[in-house]
Amino acid sequence: MQPLNGWSVAELGAAYRAREVSPVEVNAAVASRIAELEPIANALADRSPDLVAVAELAAAESERRFASGMPVGPLDGIPVTVKENLARAGVPLRSGSAGATPRIPAEDSPVIERLRAAGAVLVGTTTMPDWGMLSSGVSSLYGITRSPLDPTLTAGGSSAGAGAAAAGGYGPIHIGTDIGGSIRLPATWLGLVGHKPSYGRVPLEAPYLGRVAGPLTRTVADAAAAMAAISGHDPRDWTALPAAQLDWAVEGASVAGLRVALLLDAGAGMPCDPALREVTQVAGRLMEAGGAHVEVISPWLTEETLTAVDAFWRIRQWADLEVLPSPARERVLPYVRQWAEAGSRATGVQTLRNYQAMLALRAATVAATTAYDLVLSPVAPVSAFPAEWPMPWGDDPAAGMAHIGFTVPFSMSGQPSCAVPMGRLPDGREVGVQLSGRRFDDVGVLRAAAWLEAARQHRRGDENGPWASVP
Repeated sequence: MQPLNGWSVAELGAAYRAREVSPVEVNAAVASRIAELEPIANALADRSPDLVAVAELAAAESERRFASGMPVGPLDGIPVTVKENLARAGVPLRSGSAGATPRIPAEDSPVIERLRAAGAVLVGTTTMPDWGMLSSGVSSLYGITRSPLDPTLTAGGSSAGAGAAAAGGYGPIHIGTDIGGSIRLPATWLGLVGHKPSYGRVPLEAPYLGRVAGPLTRTVADAAAAMAAISGHDPRDWTALPAAQLDWAVEGASVAGLRVALLLDAGAGMPCDPALREVTQVAGRLMEAGGAHVEVISPWLTEETLTAVDAFWRIRQWADLEVLPSPARERVLPYVRQWAEAGSRATGVQTLRNYQAMLALRAATVAATTAYDLVLSPVAPVSAFPAEWPMPWGDDPAAGMAHIGFTVPFSMSGQPSCAVPMGRLPDGREVGVQLSGRRFDDVGVLRAAAWLEAARQHRRGDENGPWASVP
């Protein structure tokens, strides 16, 4: 039987209501798992005695609510983690960097506030690389966050700790952030579900173009449960979408009749590994067998646009580094510092043109996909790489953002996008696919993801069944 730390939201909720298991027992099981795995995975930025005590208190309060028959909702007593850059009142925000000047927030971010209101038990905050500017778990402040599945491999990034915590069994829900792939990349390299919500769906303390917060989980249903709790309008976020009553249930989903675009070439950046392209085609055939209309579409991202996005982010990062005292700047991870320094030479006109290119990518993505209900693609062009590498190609900052060709268009367009695990390659590395939907259709994306999750499991469990012809 699965240990308590590996149970889903629904399993825990049912056991709590039946008084078969208590939130205190589950919190203890998660704490035991953290103590066992953390020396290897290094997923947590904060597991201080104060936070441990607060988690124990929250679990005990949840236990009392269930004893009195008055839980506050589906996440009551559910262990969660949150990425270090989601503000907690009075706790320094360090941006994952030994060179950053910590900022102490006066109040909880909307995500933290909503998780607490839902009765969730915050068991830790998770690591990230310097300013979240890497797709790995390499940080000048926290060291290296590794895959719990294979410690020689990366956990991905920048939501590195969130991914490692999810894959390692630190509870069912882990909230990360994403501006170009930082939820979806760890998910695909760790065999997880990673949902990047629509821009503005989950309110933030510090909104920025393309930036979102969303869940990394082991199942689509758990991701949907997390979204039900953390989404919704908040006036502190000037990008937040209007309040909406959404039904986040994903059970019994169907893809019949959906128009699905199959994107096998990003159009720019690193070439896609043929094995990952083949996995995406398998997913397309599964959806076709489920009644979807699937057709291949051409890419719209260009090398010039991807270069412009990278250049804009270099300039943005240099603006943060340039104001640091020299000793602090030297403490920043060398890769990030060298990558950002290229932005110091940009002119105002170049900066504006790069920004306009990002807006043009937003328009192009919406235009290219508006005829379809979903876009199915690889998440990344490559599989998990060595944990010590800052990026999929090693430590050369000149390569920029060559690995986010499939993810960044949907970040810039604000469309919902979900990484769904598809199994393992022959070498044992996890692989997933990306499902991206129409603007604001998070529910539709998650339901399609749940259908694909079930179809893949059905095929794997019944090789003589209806999916036997799928490679």
